[in-house]
Amino acid sequence: MQYKEGFARLTMSNKIRHAGIIDSIEETHVRVKIVQTSACASCKVASRCNASESKEKIIDVYTDTSGLSVGQSVIVNTSHSTANRAVMIGFVLPLLLLMGVLLTLKATGYREEIAALCAMGILIPYYICIWLLRGRIAKSISFELEK
Repeated sequence: MQYKEGFARLTMSNKIRHAGIIDSIEETHVRVKIVQTSACASCKVASRCNASESKEKIIDVYTDTSGLSVGQSVIVNTSHSTANRAVMIGFVLPLLLLMGVLLTLKATGYREEIAALCAMGILIPYYICIWLLRGRIAKSISFELEK
């Protein structure tokens, strides 16, 4: 199968695959550069449209580094459940926390400004906890390489 740079797809084996290039190699892991594109970035008129965008992302893949070289094209994959877990930690839980604090404070009679500031402020300890638990989270959210 041929993959274009930045092409991601969900395969029949319930894996999300993304083409990339090895950016650097460490002792325990490789850093793979992928190009994340919006759905319309491949459109013929994308250069004239503000809606299209693409971003380079670096992914750390903990794997055996023997036989790999910088600049080598690889496929990075992960399971659909792992991707869902990452979305839950990064987006869903903070949104639920923010909305829960906002609605609770608003219902108990606090002014909107105070409730909004407290709701946004609750995200600070949440993201500090995420940062402190990054090692444990990294073990549950992992990527694999296809050479």
